[in-house]
Amino acid sequence: MKILVVEDDNSIAQAVAATLAQQQHCLVDIATDGQEGWELAVAFNYDLILLDVMLPKLDGVSLCRQLRRKGEQIPILMLTAKDTSTDKVIGLDAGADDYVVKPFDFPELFARVRALLRRGTSTLPPVLQWGNLRLDPSSCEVTYKDQVLHLTPKEYAVLALFLRDARRTFSRSTIVDRLWNLEDPPQEDTIKSYIKSLRQKLKTAGAPSDFIETVYGLGYRLNSLLQDSHPESIVSDLNEVQKEILSAVTKFREVFTAGMSDRLAVLKQAVESLYSGTLNHEVRSQAVIEAHKLAGALGSFGFTQASQLAQEIEFLLEAQDSNNFTHCLRLCQLLEALEEETKQNPDKLIMSTLSVS
Repeated sequence: MKILVVEDDNSIAQAVAATLAQQQHCLVDIATDGQEGWELAVAFNYDLILLDVMLPKLDGVSLCRQLRRKGEQIPILMLTAKDTSTDKVIGLDAGADDYVVKPFDFPELFARVRALLRRGTSTLPPVLQWGNLRLDPSSCEVTYKDQVLHLTPKEYAVLALFLRDARRTFSRSTIVDRLWNLEDPPQEDTIKSYIKSLRQKLKTAGAPSDFIETVYGLGYRLNSLLQDSHPESIVSDLNEVQKEILSAVTKFREVFTAGMSDRLAVLKQAVESLYSGTLNHEVRSQAVIEAHKLAGALGSFGFTQASQLAQEIEFLLEAQDSNNFTHCLRLCQLLEALEEETKQNPDKLIMSTLSVS
């Protein structure tokens, strides 16, 4: 699976990308603005686009419309910070398949991602099987006649690619496009090494040497003569999924909080300028955008109270009469409270949501 995340908040984007890579073994590309998202979406084949609404250069709704006008049917999950029916209708009318409101709950987000991936590839079962070969995405275990195969991450990805579209012949260039991101594409000859290694491990487990066959001049595919049973579904081990989500969220929450001083500095500058009567449109707009991003990221990382404070700061900075004394005083209080809240441990809500029973 290859997913494009179009999100300009790096902490959120990295947390989502890392968890998708760990949990679903997805390959994830990240675009930090709408124009970059458009260029990647039309250049590569993605199974899903995770699309933020507020983006530099080209907003998410416009990007979604452009993709649909081009005829792209790829599932699109939009992230919006405004929980109103109007905003949801605009996103859905633009062609989005689903939406999640920021701040979002990570388990819910990934559940919706899984649902869209299943909808987009209805033939994809939770457990993939071809003959005596079984691959379980929930545990990342691969067996042949109940014998476990110990695969490297790339070997696993290549085998999963074949199993998800088992009757297709994959060229080397297609395999590279589907399983490597933009930063580290290998030489096509490298694919031969992975195929050779997979064949050897399968043979050691008792599989025929031609379990993965070469279609000369075209590429590789699974041997159709060896499919003697149908794919079957099993229930995913949600506890393991929850652990992986928690691990990724915790890691990138620490990165996020480490950069809080720079984020708060933007708001401090705006409030100080507002208090002194020197606030210009550029500084105000930058502060509104930063408060908006903070509200979404803080809530998603478990800082619920801090998220609400950031939302109120955003509202006051956008208000037409925000330069009156009462608003200035309130902004100072909110900013002080926000700074204090970000020093606290995040709310237990995220931990209880992810706790293993």
